Amino acid sequence: MTSVNGRPVDATPRPGQCLRTFLRDLEHFEVKKGCDSGDCGACSVLVDGTPVHSCIYPAVRAVGHDVTTVSGLGTCDRLSPVQQAFVDRAAFQCGFCTAGMVVTASALDEAEAVQQDDLPRLMKGNLCRCTGYRAIREAITSGPLARETDGDGVGQPVAAPAGRRIVTGREPYTLDVAVPGLLHLKVLGSPHAHAVVERVDATAARAVPGVVAVLTADDVPDVAFSTARHANRLDDPDDTRVLDRVVRFRGQRVAVVVAESVGAAEAGCRALEVTYTPLPANHDPEHARDPGAPLLHGDLDPVESRVANPARNVAAELHGEHGDVEAGLREADAVVRGRWRTQRVAHVSLETHATVGWLDADARLVLRTSTQVPFLVRDEIARLFSLERDRVRVFTARVGGGFGGKQEILTEDLVALAVLATGRPVAYEMTRTDELTVVPCRHPFRVDVTLGATREGRLTALAIDVLSDTGAYGNHAGGVMFHGCSESVAVYSVPNKRVDAAAVYTNNLPSGAFRGYGLGQVIFALESAMDELAGELGIDPFTFRRLNMISPDEPLVVTHVEGDDLRFGSYGLDQCLDLVEAALARGNGVEPPAGPTWKVGQGVGMAMIATIPPRGHEAVAHLAVDGDGAYTLRVGTAEFGNGTTTVHTQLVASALGTSAGQVTVRQSDTDVTEHDTGAFGSTGTVVAGRAVHEAATALLGLLRRAAVTRGGGRAEDWLPESSGLRRGRTLLRFAELVGPDGELSAEGRCDGAVRSLAFNVQGFRVAVDTATGAVEILQSVQAADAGFVMNPQQCRGQVEGGVVQALGTALFEELVLEDGLVTTSVLRNYHVPQMADVPDTEVLFADTADALGPHGAKSMSESPYNPVAPALANAVTDAIGVRPHELPMSRDRLWRLLHG
Repeated sequence: MTSVNGRPVDATPRPGQCLRTFLRDLEHFEVKKGCDSGDCGACSVLVDGTPVHSCIYPAVRAVGHDVTTVSGLGTCDRLSPVQQAFVDRAAFQCGFCTAGMVVTASALDEAEAVQQDDLPRLMKGNLCRCTGYRAIREAITSGPLARETDGDGVGQPVAAPAGRRIVTGREPYTLDVAVPGLLHLKVLGSPHAHAVVERVDATAARAVPGVVAVLTADDVPDVAFSTARHANRLDDPDDTRVLDRVVRFRGQRVAVVVAESVGAAEAGCRALEVTYTPLPANHDPEHARDPGAPLLHGDLDPVESRVANPARNVAAELHGEHGDVEAGLREADAVVRGRWRTQRVAHVSLETHATVGWLDADARLVLRTSTQVPFLVRDEIARLFSLERDRVRVFTARVGGGFGGKQEILTEDLVALAVLATGRPVAYEMTRTDELTVVPCRHPFRVDVTLGATREGRLTALAIDVLSDTGAYGNHAGGVMFHGCSESVAVYSVPNKRVDAAAVYTNNLPSGAFRGYGLGQVIFALESAMDELAGELGIDPFTFRRLNMISPDEPLVVTHVEGDDLRFGSYGLDQCLDLVEAALARGNGVEPPAGPTWKVGQGVGMAMIATIPPRGHEAVAHLAVDGDGAYTLRVGTAEFGNGTTTVHTQLVASALGTSAGQVTVRQSDTDVTEHDTGAFGSTGTVVAGRAVHEAATALLGLLRRAAVTRGGGRAEDWLPESSGLRRGRTLLRFAELVGPDGELSAEGRCDGAVRSLAFNVQGFRVAVDTATGAVEILQSVQAADAGFVMNPQQCRGQVEGGVVQALGTALFEELVLEDGLVTTSVLRNYHVPQMADVPDTEVLFADTADALGPHGAKSMSESPYNPVAPALANAVTDAIGVRPHELPMSRDRLWRLLHG
């Protein structure tokens, strides 16, 4: 090719090489891999000004042409107008898709760029999993935004610190690094759903040119663990091995090949000869507990493994009753019973799971990895390989999306194994097909609901029976099941409640952590049943919920009264219901399609969620200031689009009267701070944020003490600003305050032991075509009780992204299995919402301030997802008079409901 970003290129592509890998060979790491099949657009570049998906564009076709990546459109100091607009309007979250988005948007001419109606067609080749697209649309059609803020403190729409680097492709992600002597790892997966691996013959594989090592179950420590990560590793069952002699689902790891190139590693996998003895398999969770059903982990000791009942394939179970449900049903004037089902859903983080590892100069194992939980990964890797914790370092660059899917150990253990075996750097990057076929997905649930109420509308009984398919392994089985049956039930004040729940093993793809962590599945069923019961009683759905929702002076009850670690730090559920009801009543001016087959309806769903996972969630933060007034914050939580880095800089700026630009954040590295449990459960603001706030407050105290020593007066009279501390006309600069060491530092901690509650209410107005089953969303509104909103622009984006991801679950997305084989194995067959699929959501915030969060803030990353599917199902039911009981509510399913 003639040039890349205006610079001549003196290199020749390999035969058959695509443009994406050729550019990355040249260290143009701004060109991302999201799918390698032309479906997501993360790799988009310009060839002679025309956008192309470089993952399917032959590199040889670019020879003699000019290629422009996102880095060629502008620099951090001089952004192009499109890049500036993406920064100003927060048109990214994790940012992994942003390089491709900006490239495609830059190619739109001026007439195209202002046509909102045509934009979904023009941008259909670019997917975003985080934002919900509204901010992207506004960035493209409206351009840069003139900011009017009162500084960089909390409550302001402060831009992400990494924003300029993200929109120019200069913010590194996991594999955006050149490592000399790097080896590549590939995995051979099982073709069987259940089998014994009798023998792996690696003779031919080792003879493949470039193959350095072949590793099997004979080469790994015989240590049981769980891929799931929590504060207490005992929360999850030890039912997994790095490489096992028994495989329990199709695609499970059988052997690993490490080679000089990806191609050689793949060739080595193809050359492996494996002898299997197939075993009986079960793919139906309803039959997992039957006598004689194939046992997946029948040899485990239930005490040592923490598997509830290995002899019946039960990974975890919960049974309990508060009051007397049968008596409550006898008191009821109306009773509804129903069964609801939710499907498997893939996370589709645009950055696939990946790790690169090496031994440092001190022979310490170092893993640079795409994870939400670096400290928990470090601890488990040390345990698995019998290493001291200080002999393992785990850190992240920016992470390209998570949604719970990176709260697992899926690549790190294999890279550690390979590095320790070879002594050389090793990288393992999952493909998109890997992500869809072997990475744990959302747990599919079957939920039976029984509700009873008096004719006046007061609930007398609530019972749920839940069956969760955890798949072949129990990672997150207990946590998802318990959490799913918790706040979903506690949100209603009912004298009689019963929960029966089990998570069972099957020979299916494992399930894992996913946004909402089980609540979305149960809330879909319970909120649907609530609407059905309201209809039986002739009571408006909003009124029915107000009659029965928990109030802050009542105890929280599931199967018993909850402990005092969970409390109402503030309460905004009533406001959220009022806001959504009023928004639907005033409408938004969008009319339904014309024609007699279109029917209109509206629906509501509500959800409650704890702001912190139970049993503790710890964070430690350190903040230092030097003589120039530059602050360095060290904190462990990872940034993957959750926005915690922005909030943390705002907390420092507010406490110390400085600007966000004076704060440098070093994060998500086991070397930079003592501990951080991880970025899950929406804890980045309410746990790590509290630690940051405490560190900032403590540092201000030290600075004031130094100011009093030098300048006299009272400590509280010395006010911080960007240059130092001021009292009246006297300014003491930082160089005078930090002393001979040239730095002052302080520490903050939060243990997350006391948790608050957040609320979300979703409303929809929809039109449904009774002739085809098509659903058109006319109005979408969500009200959120986020406490004090730390960054309104960013928090709005979190809500919008959660709504759109939930709409994918509600309408399109489903991992389809046939005898345990995932058939939706490429992205184009798995319908992630595109810009054309989703409306803008009106986001409204309740006016509350939480007693437990920093500055009164609550978490707001997971919770927006949970009320969406039931609200949509209730709106569809209101329109067509027939209730969907299964997700997704695809056109074919709704058509069958309508036409029998």
